[in-house]
Amino acid sequence: MPIYQVVVLALIQAFTEFLPVSSSAHLELAPMLLHWKDPGLTFDVALHVGTLVAVIVYFFRDWVQIVAQGLGMGAGQDPQLKQNPNLLWLLVVATIPAGIFGFMFQKQADSTWKNPYLIGAMLILVGILMWVAERSAYGRKNMGQISWTDGIVIGIAQMLALVPGTSRSGITITAGLFRELDRETSARFSFLLSTPIIAGAAAKKLWDIHKEGGLPPDMRMPFALGIAISGIFGALVIAVFLRYLRRNSLMPFVYYRIVFGIIVIALAYFRVIAE
Repeated sequence: MPIYQVVVLALIQAFTEFLPVSSSAHLELAPMLLHWKDPGLTFDVALHVGTLVAVIVYFFRDWVQIVAQGLGMGAGQDPQLKQNPNLLWLLVVATIPAGIFGFMFQKQADSTWKNPYLIGAMLILVGILMWVAERSAYGRKNMGQISWTDGIVIGIAQMLALVPGTSRSGITITAGLFRELDRETSARFSFLLSTPIIAGAAAKKLWDIHKEGGLPPDMRMPFALGIAISGIFGALVIAVFLRYLRRNSLMPFVYYRIVFGIIVIALAYFRVIAE
């Protein structure tokens, strides 16, 4: 796999995994437009591991405090997290729906659901939902005020992230807004909630590579570089995005999703005609 392709795809993953614009849609479209070969399972694993590195590094202190408080120990100084000592178990319960859904339908998500018409439709649909949430939500709750109902609703919404074009952050942030979480809290909870799911997906795909004979020698450098780039830049994107949400709305991402969705559907349509 050429190094320049590794760099481009890892940067696409870093930016689109955490922004509410769908990494799966961008990673499907980029090789098609650039006439590159499918990077395959091995590089997909590298991007998942890089994404996991990004959320663990950025939210390391949060996770230490959340786990400690969940086990009845005092740790960390975040005042909002201190107000919600059961957050660990809330995150565990909220992860279950997406875990079950992923176990049942991962094969379809990796094959038949990678349909450009479905991807484009989900980009537009979730963009519209995000617009409605922006216009109707009040954003009164912070991390210390997230309830069990909030967590379960957002966890159920995360199930849809398996459908390409949805965007894990997009659908969970939108669900958080509908539950009256403020924008920054919606994103922060979304990223924390994504951690065990991303870890599970990465572990499953690593096991698949192991069953197929391990990491091919010619993919070791792309694998390591993909992890490093998507991890480092992913953490930077999280930091910038959370800061952006303190004072700004999600409307630029709404417009982007709708326009991008229309482009994906149009490209698929004209491609069929050309063939």
